[in-house]
Amino acid sequence: MLPAASLDKSILIAGLDEVGRGCIVGPVITAAVILNPEKPIAGLTDSKKLTEKKRRDLAVQIKASAICWAVGRAEASEIDNINILQATLVAMQRAFSMLEPIPVFAKVDGNRLPKLPCPAQAIVQGDLLVAEISAASILAKVARDEEMQALDRLYPGYYFSAHKGYPTQQHLAALRQHGVTPQHRASFAPIKKILRGRA
Repeated sequence: MLPAASLDKSILIAGLDEVGRGCIVGPVITAAVILNPEKPIAGLTDSKKLTEKKRRDLAVQIKASAICWAVGRAEASEIDNINILQATLVAMQRAFSMLEPIPVFAKVDGNRLPKLPCPAQAIVQGDLLVAEISAASILAKVARDEEMQALDRLYPGYYFSAHKGYPTQQHLAALRQHGVTPQHRASFAPIKKILRGRA
């Protein structure tokens, strides 16, 4: 992190993105990043287009080179209470609030904006088009994959490390065999069906 007094405020542009909206277990995770234009990072793109190793390597570079970065989250219980869109926006606000220095502008992946204390722009496919958002997507993806590895250790037999929380056949079969964990999103249709005994 660089001293705020030494920075040109015009470069304090944050990128924000989320990972995990389509999953049925665990938190939605967001990241906010202000890149340093004097330390460009080659290879930034949508995290889904990168191998796991490349994402991890880039995450190390982003954390080392960015002016600042932060990761935010909203838990499964919050998602169930306020819905996935609102929980995602809250998680973005949490990531943004941890940035220091404070950005003067934010670029957000998608078509909806969280309430932020600075002007912001929603950009569809921003994770593919805007370096700051690409960096945020990579940090969020790496953080959520680590979360799934932790859940895999807590709940063996659900294969969280393999499917990363998405409703794959493997995941749904494990749910039918072992039941729903406290980390599953009870408001999501596949979990609702299992809880109601219709799966």
